[in-house]
Amino acid sequence: MKKTISIIAACIAAAASADLMDRPTGFRVGKHLTLKPYVSMSYTYDSNADSSAKRDTRGYSSWCVQPGIDFTHKGNGWDLLGGVFYTYHAYNRNVHSMDSSSYGERLSYSWSNQDSGTGWALTLNETYTKISQDDDMTNDGGRGIGRDRTQATVGGVLERRVNERWHGNVNAGYYYLDYDNDSNKYAPLYGWTRWNVGAEAGYVASKWTDFLVTADYQGYTQDNDRDRDWVTPGAVARGGRYASDSKGWKIHAGIGSHATERISYRALIGWTHFDYAHAHECDGATYSLSGKWVMSDNWMMMALAQSYYHPSERNYGSAIRTDSASLGISHSMVRNKLTATFDVAYRHQQHEYSERSDADYDNDIITARLGMNWVLNRFVTTFARAEYQKQFSDGSAGRADWDYDRWRGTIGLRLTY
Repeated sequence: MKKTISIIAACIAAAASADLMDRPTGFRVGKHLTLKPYVSMSYTYDSNADSSAKRDTRGYSSWCVQPGIDFTHKGNGWDLLGGVFYTYHAYNRNVHSMDSSSYGERLSYSWSNQDSGTGWALTLNETYTKISQDDDMTNDGGRGIGRDRTQATVGGVLERRVNERWHGNVNAGYYYLDYDNDSNKYAPLYGWTRWNVGAEAGYVASKWTDFLVTADYQGYTQDNDRDRDWVTPGAVARGGRYASDSKGWKIHAGIGSHATERISYRALIGWTHFDYAHAHECDGATYSLSGKWVMSDNWMMMALAQSYYHPSERNYGSAIRTDSASLGISHSMVRNKLTATFDVAYRHQQHEYSERSDADYDNDIITARLGMNWVLNRFVTTFARAEYQKQFSDGSAGRADWDYDRWRGTIGLRLTY
């Protein structure tokens, strides 16, 4: 299969004339709008397509086709970016019942009059995705378990730079997560919505140091209007024993800075209070860390880490603290036509409160990925990925039935105008 894709890519590359190599991608509509249509085709082998325990592991191969279109619209002091996509997964080996579709769209608007270093800036973002369970194993930033689901986000930041020293912003966001709970396939999960409002103030003490203080207030509404107790056969529904809404706040302080011209970072730490379903109050130190190191013109590294509290997606009457960290490295070669990437992510979930003793456990997920992208010309890019994921749990309850190993290998071709 890999040989076939390589031959197709080579033929298309040979057909493209040399003068097209340096043309920008997309085509213009009027003075400000640029459209960038594409189609991506790939083949994947998945060693554990259902993310099942070892005794139930089943490996499948699948084809994926994703047409889509991205666009940019540049106005006078503002930009509008967006795109839509559709993805179809077709499985081999007589398991066509697993065939699935994903689709989504995104919009991002930015405006600024801070050319002189002071003034206002506004950023607005919106996304909607209907995702099949066999999407990327990092689960879209780790915000959902790998399962058929719908996710939507809306957010915005309004920033004011008063002078060269003082700056601040107000921000707000909304997040929606809803699982497609097909009882013929798997046990149900709980979705939830989250809204938040917050503010940030900063003082630039020097070229290298920016002192920051942030505050945030959040509200959650969980999909637990009825109890989905599938563990105990014949159990009476307990819906209503816990409120569906939870609230919390956090205050962080720290620095956003440049250690050198090539190293930048942001480090905030503080306290979070989370009132889960009017049944239990969680308090603890939390953090938000990020860093970027441009090691050379060809090497770059990024790192992220954060912690927060939220309702459980698996267990009725449970609140969870999540700590996550990730590290990524990229290297460009062959005049930036060939790019290699590696990233590893770790996610630890700890039950801070559980109604049932069998839900009192810790859960850990480790994911590692290695990728290669080769830009043959402005029309054609080939890519390959290898991914590995391991989930395990421990604690007084221990959920070995949810532990699994999984790896995937993908090769593909992307055609872009």
